[in-house]
Amino acid sequence: MEESLEELRQTFRSGTTRSVAWRKAQLRAILELVRENEERIFGVLQQDLGKHRTEAYRDEDRLPLIFFPGTGEVLPEPLGLVLIISSWNFPIGLTLEPLIGAISAGNTVVIKPSELSPACSSFLANVIPRYLDSKAVRVIEGEANIGEQLLEHKWDKIFFTGSPRVGRVIMSAAVKHLTPVTLELGGKCPIIVDSLSTSDIKVIVALLVSGKWGACGGQACVGIDYVLVEEKFASSLIDQLKKTIKMFYGENPKYSKSISRIVNKHHFGRLHKLLKDPLVAASIVHGGSLDEEKLFIDPTILLDPPLDSEIMSEEIFGPLLPIITLKNIHESIEFINLRPKPLALYVFTKDEAFKRRVLSETSSGSVTFNDVLTQYVCDTLPFGGVGQSGFGKYHGKYSFDTFSHGKAVLRRSFWLELEPRHPPWNDFKMQFIRIAYKLDYFGLLLLLCGLKKYKTDHSD
Repeated sequence: MEESLEELRQTFRSGTTRSVAWRKAQLRAILELVRENEERIFGVLQQDLGKHRTEAYRDEDRLPLIFFPGTGEVLPEPLGLVLIISSWNFPIGLTLEPLIGAISAGNTVVIKPSELSPACSSFLANVIPRYLDSKAVRVIEGEANIGEQLLEHKWDKIFFTGSPRVGRVIMSAAVKHLTPVTLELGGKCPIIVDSLSTSDIKVIVALLVSGKWGACGGQACVGIDYVLVEEKFASSLIDQLKKTIKMFYGENPKYSKSISRIVNKHHFGRLHKLLKDPLVAASIVHGGSLDEEKLFIDPTILLDPPLDSEIMSEEIFGPLLPIITLKNIHESIEFINLRPKPLALYVFTKDEAFKRRVLSETSSGSVTFNDVLTQYVCDTLPFGGVGQSGFGKYHGKYSFDTFSHGKAVLRRSFWLELEPRHPPWNDFKMQFIRIAYKLDYFGLLLLLCGLKKYKTDHSD
């Protein structure tokens, strides 16, 4: 079995299934399969279920004609009672954003703010009841054990923003009641820097610095985790990064009011541990200073840390920026594909062919060309991950859809009822259904008027 699964994975990785021609060929093959094996299909359905061949043909195909006269629509309806578990790094926005979607869809909501941002949690708990219907929206504060207690209850939807580790806990709890979940997780979001022309370098690096250290000091799921750049550009990139960091955060960033601190001692210790690896420490080319009392780590740049080190295998979620050099920037595609799918992929390039390769040969929650973070604030685009970076999406209309069930509604009247859709079965009814399936309405008219002969099937 494992060999068979690996072969399927390899076929997917090869890009074969992405081709439109391949997809069309496979779909045509399915049609051919059905046509060439129709009698066998009738036979096995008769053998297993006792189905008449006409019933089998009717039920295995869709007959648009039987919907006339009728109308169809998708009616959104609220899911019911929703649990929103928000994160500590953007504790207001990442609570209100999904809350807007849940309320607009007509649900009742329980909000569990993160205990790691207690001031914001307290603010939400005190302010939300003053503005929203307390019979429909509740805020429940508490430590991790309160979250565990909440997960023991039955919910109609769980929306979680946080780490993959806790995401797995959420999913395990949801399985008990088959509760649908949306998981907004994270991952190592790379930025590919294709080239550094003199005219563009300042803009590129300003965006890079903002995308790394400007978003909660690097503690953001969509923030830049590491840089991929060609060897020949590394030196000039690092020089410009140093200048821009100084311009944005001053000579001593620890005293800057424009950069966030580490959220708590646990995460400070986690980041410190990443830098304790001797080979990682040796790769530091800028920064590296730590102040545990102030929970501050300088904006730190590392050049080619070991790829098997923890800093390159785990999401950093902090102010440490590894720069990985490549012989050719096209190697970046394979580099990314060898790792879990990121929540966001950033690419600085003017090469249209390279853009097409990135889009067709990589997988990520989003791709942003020549900018950073802005995809998150674009309400006309869905926001969400893929694979280990999460699943489900929201923002704008997608938030409404996430917290709704699209109920299929078909409305018909009784005045035109097609008798051939009902038993007892005969050759005429089989021919009627065959013609209807081909959307040959003129042929149906001829058949009904007795002007079109139908085949007699003696096997009936």
